[in-house]
Amino acid sequence: MKTDKIASTHLGKKSEGSINYNPSLLVAIPRIENRKQYNIDNNSLPFEGWDVWHAYEFSAMSENGIPVTRLLKLKYNCNSEFLVESKSLKLYLNSFNMSRFGKNTEECLSICKETIEKDLSNTLKTNVTVNFIKNNRKRIEIFNNFQNIMQYVDENSLKIENFKEAPEVLQTEQSQMQEYYLTFDSLRSNCRVTHQPDFGDVFIYYKSDKHIKEDSLVKYLCSFRSEYHFHEECCEMIYKRLYDIIDGKLFVCCLYTRRGGIDICPARWNNKVKDIDKLLDLTLFARNGVKQ
Repeated sequence: MKTDKIASTHLGKKSEGSINYNPSLLVAIPRIENRKQYNIDNNSLPFEGWDVWHAYEFSAMSENGIPVTRLLKLKYNCNSEFLVESKSLKLYLNSFNMSRFGKNTEECLSICKETIEKDLSNTLKTNVTVNFIKNNRKRIEIFNNFQNIMQYVDENSLKIENFKEAPEVLQTEQSQMQEYYLTFDSLRSNCRVTHQPDFGDVFIYYKSDKHIKEDSLVKYLCSFRSEYHFHEECCEMIYKRLYDIIDGKLFVCCLYTRRGGIDICPARWNNKVKDIDKLLDLTLFARNGVKQ
């Protein structure tokens, strides 16, 4: 597939990277190929959302050689034509490690922020925002509203046999209009190029008079274990399958564990979700609890 060929620019290959700042390392992946498989129209998306990345080990140097290290957070809209390929982003950010910017720490961070925003915005042809999180930022409690879906499931009677994406296992029943805050901490999928496993937590909020039976939802989420997709694609696939069976508010966020110092946290929601800031406050955090 065309996407796999583009993604293979760095993935699955030995890469030396660069000891000097090098924006040419960035690789943009078109979203359209995977979306077509799930009847997601690029020109009329059934959701809104962000792709949020946390780079825990970003580092550069000031002009006098003093290292400056921060947690970097970048964000761009899911309506962009492209997503950034993860290894290319790691190589690009690593190219800052031995490069020197600014007379002091604050000037260094300011130049890096402006540079990264410009490079990524140009590569992805969309507006990308970058922020650095101070190392002494106050930690906060998160996810209090979300309940582990497994507490609603009888493990002794639950049998899961399908490990390729299986929307047919999803079941709903009519109910009163109700809100559901569910999380599942055992999402596993695989990189579509290297086939390395990716692990994450899924956070699902929906409000509907259709109740998704929790055991069927667990079966569906487990069916990703032998799927080969990028993180953003998995989030959109889960969203679209749920969107197709309920008529109401829907929010899906996938917080993947970090690899190579970077994690990816895509979130998708429909326009019926009016209190999205509240949900984003609950979900779009660095995994160590640092608020955006």
